[in-house]
Amino acid sequence: MKNILILYPHFPPSNLAGVHRPRLFAQHLPALGWNPIILTVHEKYYEEALDYNLEKLLPPGLRIVKSTAFSTGKQRLIGDLGLRGFFQLYKIAKRLIQTEQIDFLYIPIPSFYCALLGRWLNHSTGIKYGIDYIDPWVHAFPGSGKFFSRHWISTKLATLLEPVAVKKAVLITGVAPGYYAGVLARNRHLKTQAIAGAMPYGGEAEDHAALRHLPLKPHLFEKKVNKIQLVYAGAMLPLAFEPLEAIFKAIEAKPSSFINIEFHFIGTGKTANDPQGFNIKPLAEKYGIWNTLIFEYPARIPYLDVLIHLDAADGVFILGSTEPHYTPSKVYQGILSGKPILAVLHEQSTAVDVLKRSAGGLVLGFNGTAGLASIENNFATLLEDYLLWIKGFDAGSINKEIFEDYSAKNITLRLVELLNKVVDTA
Repeated sequence: MKNILILYPHFPPSNLAGVHRPRLFAQHLPALGWNPIILTVHEKYYEEALDYNLEKLLPPGLRIVKSTAFSTGKQRLIGDLGLRGFFQLYKIAKRLIQTEQIDFLYIPIPSFYCALLGRWLNHSTGIKYGIDYIDPWVHAFPGSGKFFSRHWISTKLATLLEPVAVKKAVLITGVAPGYYAGVLARNRHLKTQAIAGAMPYGGEAEDHAALRHLPLKPHLFEKKVNKIQLVYAGAMLPLAFEPLEAIFKAIEAKPSSFINIEFHFIGTGKTANDPQGFNIKPLAEKYGIWNTLIFEYPARIPYLDVLIHLDAADGVFILGSTEPHYTPSKVYQGILSGKPILAVLHEQSTAVDVLKRSAGGLVLGFNGTAGLASIENNFATLLEDYLLWIKGFDAGSINKEIFEDYSAKNITLRLVELLNKVVDTA
């Protein structure tokens, strides 16, 4: 068995979406020849709501080492947990590497600042390290072009710090190739120094099976016999608002097609814990469909509660962004829920192919910002086809063999293949 130290400041009972990346890797790594050690920050320093049911999903015997961190302070000068726990994480990681046989250091980001620990620990201990891009680091998004704004400063910092962090990296991975393509282009030495590979979020059937043993019930909405209720669960990305507005324009143009539908947006708020941080509501009010066709519950709810609400819904709604590399993990989660999926995705998203080949849902592909008109023109027809299709939908008809490529186990196998290459290289 080789030992891998996975450094990620959030871990269950944190309810942030990113914790499932290292959690699922840790679940399947031992069977593939790697013993995982998780280095994280103690949950008492987390700002998000805690979900202790998530700890019940962790594999027995998983070793978790927890550090302290600085508090946010009364004025919340520093919120990023990776930055608040930076030096504490470094100290513990260095001790583990120097006193135990650690073969590799793996750092999923964000927190982006934690990527710098790889370079620092490589310098002080010689450990080989890799960085996993759950999100792109150097990334233009709305607001980053405004001089001296918070987003502008973040983008400038990312441009300065990323080259430092990846200088000695031997492994670069990401949720999709587009998440790290820019990294390789900006740091040309990585093309010969590092191995790169893409691994989307994997779906885990055992998570859904666990629902049967937990006393959880849906609490955000009640079932209506005369309505088809679709659930969108997860963060609302900045570049997904344009496709969403195109959908609302389609509703405005042909309201009769949407009489029997409700869309429930869960956890889409501006911040994780603010129940009034509405993102969808203002746009829905603009088109007069708030609280009749569109409903939003902004605060993030625990992961297993999300699965319970997917189980209670009639279908799953998936909305992508105008970026081609965006590959929503919600697709794989939706397929495992056994509910028919209605999706609007960039046509280059790998999720489009998965949905079509698995027969798990109907999807409308669009070509970025230039293709928004196709959403306006075709979404009503897509919905009408969807309502006819779900009448005969059978979850057993989904092609599981196609989906198996995206299981958490096989995603972890891809990681192990990369790890074996970089560790066995002199």
